[in-house]
Amino acid sequence: MEYNPLLSVLTAAVEIGGAVWALNGPGRKPLIRTTASILLFLAGYQIVEAVFCTGLLPFTGSLLPRLAFIVVAWLPPMGLLLVAQLFPTSSRAPYWFAEFMFLCCAVLVGRIATSPGFVTESVCMVVFARYTNPTPLYQTYGLFYQTGLMSMLLLSAYGVTICDDRRQRLLLGQVQLGSLAFIIPALVTVSILPIAENALPSILCHFALLLALFLLRLVAIERKYEAGAAPALMLDNARGAVS
Repeated sequence: MEYNPLLSVLTAAVEIGGAVWALNGPGRKPLIRTTASILLFLAGYQIVEAVFCTGLLPFTGSLLPRLAFIVVAWLPPMGLLLVAQLFPTSSRAPYWFAEFMFLCCAVLVGRIATSPGFVTESVCMVVFARYTNPTPLYQTYGLFYQTGLMSMLLLSAYGVTICDDRRQRLLLGQVQLGSLAFIIPALVTVSILPIAENALPSILCHFALLLALFLLRLVAIERKYEAGAAPALMLDNARGAVS
């Protein structure tokens, strides 16, 4: 069936609009910037896929498909950074792990960028793309990606169980639920639909719209608490001035 870019375009529009909305409002800036960055990387994949599947640019070979893999490679470390920013302990271990994953990502991205044979064939079908990745580098990429996603899911779940602060627990819960919402349906889709073979990267990114919606809810919760904290802070300042 012929590829239709409508799903990619609409998904990218939601994710870009959500990132702009997140950045133009209250909330803890590091947290908001990380969330917005994840949304923009998700949108970046949708744009790249739509461009090479519709032939909008006259590129040949594996350049654009490799760019798609490069864009989404940054999502696991960005997700781990978000979890680290929300983690309820003072330990730096979650940050160290996120930094390690960023380093691994940079190495992988460099290798993919200089390896034309990383993707040898891309077939666009209906609303997703199938890729052929014959080199061992793809196995390393897959291990990195799966480790990042599973770590993001497990660390956010563990953070929820040990967190005493309701605000942080709610925010971590959005990351946990968002991770479940896109990982599990993507894996099920690939396992039960023969047409989806070799399409896991594309299908993951399409289901990641669900993650994006949970991240937007995370921003909404953060804004709600910030809005509630502002009057309390003003009241405290007024009391201090009177005393």
